Parts: sequence; C-alpha cells; structure tokens
Amino acid sequence: MQLIWFRQDLRIHDHAALWHATQQGPCIALAVLSPEQWQLHQDARIKTDFYLRRLKYLKQQLQQLNIPLIILNIPLWENLAPEILNLCQTLKIENLHANIEVGVNELERDAQVQQLLEQQQIRVEFYHDRTLFPLGSIRNQSNQPYQVYSAFKKKCYERLILDVPACYPEIEAQDPIQLPTDFINVDLEKFSADYVVEHAAQLWSAEDRTALDLLDDFIEDKMAHYKTDRDLPAVDGTSRLSPYLNIGIVSVRQCVQALFQDGYFHIEDVGQQTWLDELLWREFYLQTLFDFPRVSKHQPFKQNTHKIQWRNAPEDLVAWQQGQTGIPIVDAGMRQMLATGWMHNRVRMITAMFLCKNLLIDWRLGEAWFMQHLIDGDLAANNGGWQWCASTGMDAVPYFRIFNPVSQSLKFDPNGDYICEWVPELAHLDVKSIHEPYARNPDLQLDYPKPIVDLKASRVRAIEAFKQI
Repeated sequence: MQLIWFRQDLRIHDHAALWHATQQGPCIALAVLSPEQWQLHQDARIKTDFYLRRLKYLKQQLQQLNIPLIILNIPLWENLAPEILNLCQTLKIENLHANIEVGVNELERDAQVQQLLEQQQIRVEFYHDRTLFPLGSIRNQSNQPYQVYSAFKKKCYERLILDVPACYPEIEAQDPIQLPTDFINVDLEKFSADYVVEHAAQLWSAEDRTALDLLDDFIEDKMAHYKTDRDLPAVDGTSRLSPYLNIGIVSVRQCVQALFQDGYFHIEDVGQQTWLDELLWREFYLQTLFDFPRVSKHQPFKQNTHKIQWRNAPEDLVAWQQGQTGIPIVDAGMRQMLATGWMHNRVRMITAMFLCKNLLIDWRLGEAWFMQHLIDGDLAANNGGWQWCASTGMDAVPYFRIFNPVSQSLKFDPNGDYICEWVPELAHLDVKSIHEPYARNPDLQLDYPKPIVDLKASRVRAIEAFKQI
C-alpha cells in the first residue's frame, strides 16, 4: 500500500508524488492539520480558510479516483513523526510519497519522518514539484548558487531552451479501498468552522476551474499587455494566480505549459517574456530559501545589515498596518490587503519600501504583518520581496534607491482610481490633489490623517542609517 502525503500541493493534476505513488500500487492519501504550527508560521486566517475549503474539493476529487483521504489533527510538527509511523503501521504502508517543501522547519519535519519510518523499513520518497527545476540544480560555473537574479534567469533560459518541463499524465481511478471501520478521521466541516472568513469564498473560489480559468484568461487576454498593465493597480492586468500556486491548486509546470503551448521554448512577445520572468523570480526565491536557510530564520541575506539601527516606532508601525499613514497610495495598499487578503504587487513594493526606508522600521515586522494577512503568503516570495525592498537580501535594490511613494502613485495610478477605491474619503479630490492631499493646502480639512513622516527628510535618514554599516 502507498501513502501520499498532501501538503501545499492540493491538486490531483500534474502532481509528482501522486503520480509516482499510483505507479507503484494502491494508494491512500493523507493531509495533516497543524493549527498551532500555522500560528507559529503566522499564516493568515484567510489563507487557512482558503486551504481548508480547498481540502474539501481535494477530498471529493480523490474519492472519484477511489483514493481515500485521511485527515489528522496534529497541532505541532514536532509530534508528527510518531503519529505518521503509527498510521503507516496500522494501514500496512510500504512507501510514503510527498513533494519537497523548502522551509527550514518543513525540511526538519520531513527528515524526522523519514528517519523514523525508514528505521521500520517504510520507504520515504520525496519529489521536486514546487519548482520548475530541482532544488539545488541551478548553479554557476563554480557550482555555487546564483546570488543575482539576472544571471540566474539566464541559466534558467538555457535550461528551458533544452527542455520545457512537462506535466505529469492524468491519474486513473484505482480499485476501491476500505479503511478500517474503527479509523478516526477529522471532521473537516467542524474543524473548518473555526477558520471561516466572511466573503472569502466569494473573493477566492477554491475550485480547479477558477484557477484554470484565470490562467486561460491571462494567457489569452492579458498577457499581451502584461508588461505595462502589471504595474497599474487600478487595472486588472495580472494573473491573480498567486494564491492558487501557493497551495498548489495549479502547478508552475501548468503555467509554463500554458505559456509555451506547443511544449517548446520560444519568446514571441514582451508580455510573454515578462510573465516568464516573474515566474522565474518565484523560482529564484524558492531556490534561495533552499540554498541559504538563514533567510527563513529571520536573518538578512546580507549579514552586515544586521547592524542597521532600526527605529522603535510603534505608533508609526500601527499607522502603516492600518492604512493611516497620510500617504494615499500606501494606505490604499494596506487597506486592500486587510479587506481582501491580497495586494497588488507594485503596491507591495511601495508599501514595503515606505516602512523600511521612510519609516526606518525593521523589515521583519512588515514581513510578519504581510504573512498574517495575505491569502498568498509564501515564505520564499514574501521574505524575498521584503529583503529586496529593505536592501538586505539577495540581488536587493541598492540601499540608496528609495521609491518616492507619491511619484510612484502619480506614475502608476495617474487618475487616482486605485486610491479612490480603497481610500474613499479622498475620492472627491481632483487628480492632482488625491496623491498628496495636503501638499498645496496644509490647512485642508479632511477625514484623513496628515503624513506621519516627511518623505525627503526620511529618505536622507535611511541613506545615513545604511551608510553607517
């Protein structure tokens, strides 16, 4: 009997571990709910709600394949290995199959499970599934990991020219399996009731069809204009696939296959190339997390940036968290995230750089806040993006390049449409005033805070703080 352990890969299509398991014999599936571990990892409530809703669909899909899904509640991963061993022995499991996860805690958890099971002659197989290329396989001429994205991307292009990773074949239904009648399974409906987020199901459907429709819609209608539209927060110009990629409703291979529909690498337009480059940024951060474990331990990649003297400014932090900074584009982004669990990527960069440069507040506080509220909160991408903005990470923006949020707002939301949607108390202002409402009239009476920081002075302060190290 084969056991497939589902984690952040809740799909039956193009699933490495599932496909390999089904080639070796009858299968049983496993999912583990770990609420205390989720809390330690600061997973957003909306992300957990999305995950649990998706798990219900996965259970139905597996039933159609005659693969029973066992759901265990093991609050902390440190207690997981003996529980899985007990399950394997009860069900007479020969092999456990799972896809590799790259965080330090995840790798440690999996090593403990593998060691304990293999001591009892239960083989454990891990597969590369979350990335296009096997972890640790993209290397420079010195056989070292790349630390600059452009060189990493070039190497990936060379690999893609040789071979675009193909999706795994469809899974066929197996003969029905009867679990022991006394087997206790988690009541998923009851468990999920504690994590329901109002309106989340309307905003983010957990069905396969939704993810595939988003992918098809993007390729057919949005990709041609993606290079410019992706930076305009008021325009629906991005794929919005990040939540679906994050918990594995769709795979990165499916995305690349949609990008190169004949299976061969060819760049036909700048929109296609730009989206491929974004997928490779995702790849870069996942590979970085694997090659440099310290970045998942709240440490900066550039170790000398430990010395930066961050401000202890709790009132400024709260103003940023709640979208009350007096900088409209920043407040719009923060309010969008609080309301929907998602924020436009250009605005993520603006809000992040504002926190760690203009407010000179430790980027780790911002990283944590994003994880606590994003439906697509992913350790690799979130950490990579924050360290890029904070100039502490791999291939980070130079410390002296600091986004001016007002200039960014004027450039990417010129008519103030995005600001109007998320900061409605400014919607009556003209397009010149809405980006910086108090600039021309400091005595203007608005139900909106004045800026909590002077942008020019705070820029100078940030550059000096970095120069000190």
